[in-house]
Amino acid sequence: QVQLVESGGGLVQAGGSLTLSCVTSVSTTFSFQDMGWYRQAPGEQREWVATITSGGRTDYADSVKGRFTISKDNAKNTVYLQMGSLKPDDTAVYFCHSSLLGWGQGTQVTVSS
Repeated sequence: QVQLVESGGGLVQAGGSLTLSCVTSVSTTFSFQDMGWYRQAPGEQREWVATITSGGRTDYADSVKGRFTISKDNAKNTVYLQMGSLKPDDTAVYFCHSSLLGWGQGTQVTVSS
């Protein structure tokens, strides 16, 4: 079964860093996929965080620009989200999205003040 599996979430103090990973079980098409990260805070709608296209172009929401970095490793079928200077407002469930495969199950990130 095709899957997107996120990992790397956890509890971190404000100002700290975390790196999220998302691995797909489908290796043959990974390099052709646009991959993204989204997040959903309690009581809020899911919002876009960052995208990396199949060609490697990246884009970020204004709220995370300069603090987060999206990258991918085609050989490992994995996309990453490096998060730095974390704020309590970054607390959310973070979801990986593939243009071909859909959504992962999410990983919780909690930033304490």
